[in-house]
Amino acid sequence: MDEAALREGLSTAVPFNAHLGLEYREIGPGRCVVALPDERHLQNHLGSQHGSGLFAAGEAASGGAFTATFAEELGELRPLILGAEIQYMKLPRGEILAEARIAEPPSDIRRRLDDDGVVSFDVEVSMRDTEREVAQMTARWRLKRR
Repeated sequence: MDEAALREGLSTAVPFNAHLGLEYREIGPGRCVVALPDERHLQNHLGSQHGSGLFAAGEAASGGAFTATFAEELGELRPLILGAEIQYMKLPRGEILAEARIAEPPSDIRRRLDDDGVVSFDVEVSMRDTEREVAQMTARWRLKRR
């Protein structure tokens, strides 16, 4: 897996993420870290990061985690996010790092995909500012063989 090519591909695949300035900082099988910049146009009326920006960063990180895990097979798979749930815990200040991890061993996901041709799984995301965790997300993804 070419990590730089994967980061570049993900950065250009979703124009909305580029609009927000999301940056893929780390990516590898089962894990991805996305940065949401600290920009005035992304803040809410309290001067903190807007909740929708955090949601977008979490969703992008979750997609990066599964993409890196299944990079060699993506041509034969159809990914779809089924839903996501987020909990906002603290006012997010400054740059946000969204770290996503697939919640189960990828080998188990592959086995279920091979058995059934379709599989759903969760990706857990922790979002932190420079001082503390500010939000958590669970994103539910589905992969289906083409």
